[in-house]
Amino acid sequence: MTIRPILIHPDPRLKKVTDPVARITPEIETLAADLLATMYDAPGVGLAAPQVGVLSRMFVMDAQRDPQAEPQPMVLINPEITWESDELNVYEEGCLSIPEQYAEVTRPAAVRVSWLGLDGKTHERDFDGLWATCAQHEIDHLDGVLFIDHISAMRRQMITRKMVKLKRDRAREMG
Repeated sequence: MTIRPILIHPDPRLKKVTDPVARITPEIETLAADLLATMYDAPGVGLAAPQVGVLSRMFVMDAQRDPQAEPQPMVLINPEITWESDELNVYEEGCLSIPEQYAEVTRPAAVRVSWLGLDGKTHERDFDGLWATCAQHEIDHLDGVLFIDHISAMRRQMITRKMVKLKRDRAREMG
C-alpha cells in the first residue's frame, strides 16, 4: 500500500468526468488499497480516484466515526445512485482536495447505491446520515463536481483563491 499525494483544487483533473472501470485487475486492487491507505492517513471519510490523479470511476469510504468501533472500509467501483429520498439533509462538508475549508451542502438524506465490488459482483445498499452524504460527495468527484460547486459563486471564488494561495505557499516551501 502506498499513500498517494492528494490533488489540491484548482486542478483540471478534479473537474473531469471519470471513465468506468472495465474489469477488476491487479492495478485496480492496488489502487483500492492505496486509496484506503491515503484516506485513513489524511484522515478522511472518503476518497475518489480522481483525487489522486487517476480518472477511474471508483472511490473508497469509511464513515464509521466511533473510534471504539471496527473500521468499515468500502471500495465502490462504477457506483450509481439508483434511488434518493425526498427528505433532505444539510451537512457541513469538507474535502481532502480543499483542505480546511467547509461549507453546508444540502443533499438527499438517504440514497441507494449500486456498485461493482473488488469481488467482481454487483452490490446494492441503502445509506443514510454521514454515509449517504459521503457516497454522494464521492460520486460527485467521479462526475467532476466538487462540494463547492453546490454553494454560492462568491463563497466558491473565495475558497478557490485560498486554495491557489495554499498551493503557491506549498510550492515555495518545497522549493
